[in-house]
Amino acid sequence: MKKWKLMISAPYMQPVPERCLAALREQGVEAVVVKVNERLSEGELLEVISDFDAVICGDDRFTERVLRSAPKLKVISKWGTGIDSIDQDACRRLGIAVCNTPNAFTDPVADSVLGYLLCFARQLPWMNSEMHKGHWKKIAGVSLAESALGIIGVGNIGRAVARRAKAFGMTILGVDPSPPPEEFLAETGMLLVEKEDLLMRADFVTLNCDLNSTSRWLMDEASFALMKPTGVIINLARGAIVKESALIEALQQKRIAGAALDTYETEPLPKESPLLMMDNVLLAPHNSNSSPAAWERVHDNSVRNVLRVLGGAN
Repeated sequence: MKKWKLMISAPYMQPVPERCLAALREQGVEAVVVKVNERLSEGELLEVISDFDAVICGDDRFTERVLRSAPKLKVISKWGTGIDSIDQDACRRLGIAVCNTPNAFTDPVADSVLGYLLCFARQLPWMNSEMHKGHWKKIAGVSLAESALGIIGVGNIGRAVARRAKAFGMTILGVDPSPPPEEFLAETGMLLVEKEDLLMRADFVTLNCDLNSTSRWLMDEASFALMKPTGVIINLARGAIVKESALIEALQQKRIAGAALDTYETEPLPKESPLLMMDNVLLAPHNSNSSPAAWERVHDNSVRNVLRVLGGAN
């Protein structure tokens, strides 16, 4: 049996479940766990990648330089869905397969969006904070049924968010270059509008699109200027969809009322980030995919992707 060497750098797959290791060993695959803090940079990958046939990665920076330094590499299996950190054009030229798990974390991410909507609408974190300070302070909130939600990106997660928002009676606006089916629009009552219209009308804006050449810095200075001064932005997708400097300025100048963020342009979020000092910003460490059941499915599919490609390799 031919021996393959697999690098595992996906943070959620450390330590690797024993059943995954057993499945790999049975197919002649030696798994090597490379310790990582969130993701590996180009430089860190260059130090370790040269001898591997396959990778199960997180958001590691697989640039063309890294890929050309890995002459044995046959497959990159992304743990999860987003593959924007991998140079896919270079992979195609070099004959390296790129695999992922579509629709991996739809439910936990959609749940998290609704959690943030409720936090801001009902002012829950801030009333809790005042109570713990010993202050009996009533803070005005709004009902979600009184509010409009703008969803930018109406794929699997965007649709799951819309279905949840419908249950709360929200007005739902959507933007997507690939419109969802008419049946879905009828089911949720979503109105498809232009991005500018959505930003002006929505009380809450949630970003649920992929990161690509058209969505990078989708939310910039001009976009934040269109939002209501009472508006809240929620980004649980990819950090670079938001121009962080523009967001910080919009918050500091009170052009918008708040933000909920799980992803950032630089991860981990630098300790000097002004976002950490703002009490109208809710922050999380890129963890909206948190779901043991979903993690287990992605573990298994990531391994299957590797074995499928290596099984067909010469």
